[in-house]
Amino acid sequence: MALQSPSMDEWLKEAKADPSAKEVGMYLVHNGTVREDPKKLVREGIDDGKKVNGMFFDYDEAGLKKAIDEAYHYPGVKYLRVWLNRGELKLGDDIMYVLVGGDIRPNVIDALQKLVEVIKTQLVVENEQYK
Repeated sequence: MALQSPSMDEWLKEAKADPSAKEVGMYLVHNGTVREDPKKLVREGIDDGKKVNGMFFDYDEAGLKKAIDEAYHYPGVKYLRVWLNRGELKLGDDIMYVLVGGDIRPNVIDALQKLVEVIKTQLVVENEQYK
């Protein structure tokens, strides 16, 4: 069963109350969700006719903490918050939220992309379930 997703309104309110807020010119949020098209179709163009109806999702907690700590050293990053779901997820369920606050747009976009890439390629287990 999926976990309760966080409120982005609350996250942004907390981020803007953080001491780092005076150095932040942009916040950017990534929200990954379970989609019907399989990863191999979307990423590799391989269409075997299967459709996703859910997934099992888990992650390496220690690895995530390390990735977040390292992301604070990316250029311009001043604030980070990450939430990952866990367990059996259905279509439309939230997989993850990543919030990055930083000095300027290019740095924030690059940091978000890099951190999500580390999470997705090194720290998570995603086993798609098919119809």
